[in-house]
Amino acid sequence: MKYIKLIAQALLPFIGGNLIGKYAVKNARKDYRQNVKPPLSPPGYIFPIVWPILYVSMGIAYVSAKKKAHNSAIISSVHYTQLGLNFLWSLLYFRYKLRGAAVVESYVLFTAVTTATVTYYQANKTSGTLMLPYVAWSGYASYLATGNWILNKDKAYYSNN
Repeated sequence: MKYIKLIAQALLPFIGGNLIGKYAVKNARKDYRQNVKPPLSPPGYIFPIVWPILYVSMGIAYVSAKKKAHNSAIISSVHYTQLGLNFLWSLLYFRYKLRGAAVVESYVLFTAVTTATVTYYQANKTSGTLMLPYVAWSGYASYLATGNWILNKDKAYYSNN
């Protein structure tokens, strides 16, 4: 039973991310294509490749850090905070088109991901290292969200702000 719980905890980000992607933000690719994009924006097909990898690595990092931590409550707190903010960003940006709010939230998310990474690293160096691609992607995502908002905020289809 213990291992089933650990596996479920490790897979929660992946499962949650897939549910958000499938049901809450199903028009994201169409939406992304019609926006003017900032320099260094990836093609749309990159996102469904990158996110499953990030979700699996953050789940493994969480379980690994939690097992080694002196205070697993802190590990859980930073994990579920960043994960909740991660899921919220997709809803704000794609589902509700609250793009300005999503930009602000992306920086809060970046801070939460960085905090989680440092906290995991203190518990287990491998866990913290597993989070580094997520830190980099979160910073990059904040750049993309900001650039998209600046370039598209005056278009009627773009925002509900």
